[in-house]
Amino acid sequence: MLRRVIQQSRKFHRSIANGYSSISPCHYSSSTISIDRSSLHNPPEHSHQPTSDSELLKHLKGIIKFRGGPISLGEYMSEVLTNPKAGYYINRDVFGAEGDFITSPEVSQMFGEMVGVWVMCLWEQMGRPERVNLVELGPGRGTLMADLLRGASKFKNFTESLHVHLVECSPALKSLQHKNLKCVDEENADEDTDKRTVSTLVGTPVSWHATLEQVPSGSPTIIIAHEFFDALPVHQFQKATRGWCEKMVDVADDSSLRFVLSPHPTPATLYLLKRVKWAATEEIAKLNQIEICPKAMDLTQTIVERISSDGGGALIIDYGLDGVVSDSLQAIRKHKFVNLLDDPGSADLSAYVDFDSIRHSAEEASEEVSVHGPMTQSQFLGALGINFRVESLLQNCTEEQAESLRTGYWRLVGDGEAPFWERDEDNAPIGMGNRYKAMVIVNKNQGAPVPFQ
Repeated sequence: MLRRVIQQSRKFHRSIANGYSSISPCHYSSSTISIDRSSLHNPPEHSHQPTSDSELLKHLKGIIKFRGGPISLGEYMSEVLTNPKAGYYINRDVFGAEGDFITSPEVSQMFGEMVGVWVMCLWEQMGRPERVNLVELGPGRGTLMADLLRGASKFKNFTESLHVHLVECSPALKSLQHKNLKCVDEENADEDTDKRTVSTLVGTPVSWHATLEQVPSGSPTIIIAHEFFDALPVHQFQKATRGWCEKMVDVADDSSLRFVLSPHPTPATLYLLKRVKWAATEEIAKLNQIEICPKAMDLTQTIVERISSDGGGALIIDYGLDGVVSDSLQAIRKHKFVNLLDDPGSADLSAYVDFDSIRHSAEEASEEVSVHGPMTQSQFLGALGINFRVESLLQNCTEEQAESLRTGYWRLVGDGEAPFWERDEDNAPIGMGNRYKAMVIVNKNQGAPVPFQ
């Protein structure tokens, strides 16, 4: 089986070298300023103070007043990012040079292509099922999925087995995904609905859902979560004389928002106790603050339940630690660090992913799955053949495209110690190769996944 998987990977690279060797026009050039969000820490003082309360700020103050006390940092983060009316992700395109940050799929088409190699290898290990749910959580502009489908377009048996499911809460981003996947509505003779949406890139059906639970079950499922877990709401606990106290958000006397500590245990304390149980005693003893993500633990359990019952696997790529996270939550606006409580809804909030917590959550949820990794993004992409892919593309491009390819390649696999001409305007290294990590969860019946054998 392993030999077949390796042969399939090589066949993929030969095929895209001959068939899909052009430089995708939808990615940014080498002159684009980029921020590596994996090393964020120590936010600056307030850098942007609105002249009057925004709609979201009024809403947050209303919640606090109604409750008669502060709200958790997790609830604050959830409202800031996904409030249905004024959440950061809901009504805008936040990616790219004109947005607040740039992700790996926007850096180079090769990222989506390599994820496609991994998906096809898993499909091979699953025995080439005729129907597969390919799910992406938080697909952004749809760039990763578009590059995956274009790269795999020569493999008809594979693409014809797919039904793409995008889990997205933002109407604005859903519209961009529809456009970038070149979707059209057509008559549907096989299902109950009159119409179905199809990506004309490969003729694959595409559906949108608000949550993973809404994706139909019954078919093998492959889940992609790229920079999704880092945006899930986190809770922070600080060590005080009375023990671990949760950090909360309250309204100060001057009507601004401020942090306070809870006087009593909170609902998130149950997740804190679970996280502490998984960690070494000496590791916890050294910390004065602990950051946990209950929704990451719950989402992992949902993923594992689906994989256990239907077969398949999940690929998680994000920046984070393979251990307890202390204090990583940060805000970015226009590629700059800003205060977490400053003009909520106008900046991205994200935090390190606790990969060790994901592993324990998965193993606790079911004995039917196995967890592999994390390994660095550089190792992951290298094992899937990104070196061969960049060499193939360099043979069929202009000098300007070649420079963009080399820069994109370095950003994806570099170790963060960039030469000065590859640094952002704050002179911060932008290589993602070792800062971002890949973890895979699969049904045990399928064996160890590529490239974790």
